[in-house]
Amino acid sequence: MPFFDVNTLPVSRWRNGGGETREIISVPAVEGEWFAWRASIATIAQAGDFSAFPGVDRIITLLEGSGVSLVFSAFSHRLRRGVPLFFAGETPLSATPIVTHDGDAANRDFNIMTRRDSHYATVIAVRDAMQLGAQEAGVLYVMDGCWRIGEEICQAGQGVWWASQQPQRDLTPLTNDAWLLYTAVFRRESKR
Repeated sequence: MPFFDVNTLPVSRWRNGGGETREIISVPAVEGEWFAWRASIATIAQAGDFSAFPGVDRIITLLEGSGVSLVFSAFSHRLRRGVPLFFAGETPLSATPIVTHDGDAANRDFNIMTRRDSHYATVIAVRDAMQLGAQEAGVLYVMDGCWRIGEEICQAGQGVWWASQQPQRDLTPLTNDAWLLYTAVFRRESKR
């Protein structure tokens, strides 16, 4: 399982100037599309529209900051730390960071995008020890504290990913405040 630290991931600035993305992993699609699935960390620093990704399902989870208000055509939703939100990538929406008492608007979030016709994902926040199953692919990201992931020790802002089936591994919190995001990515059964 490759290890990553969010502070050493390459940074891509958004064209609208409202934030940046740090890509963890992008698994190529079989037939020329951008990706089959992708995991990244984004910093939302100012209000703006989300880019549309037709045919892609998205899950966004707030990692740091006071929150983000997402405005969809029919409703709005405030992102809360550690609570995943699923939505279709073609859905028009805008984001407005909630400004802190000291004037900081930057929020960091974890994003999973999957091509709807080939993959799907789940994201859960974990605080207790568990055994990581042998699913096909996924990402673990430490939000708080320290975790033992198999043989790897990960601190806040670090994690591991895998794009092929791995053996079962134990996830063990090493501090009382330990909290991580567990993302499992699955291939859809093809319908013939």
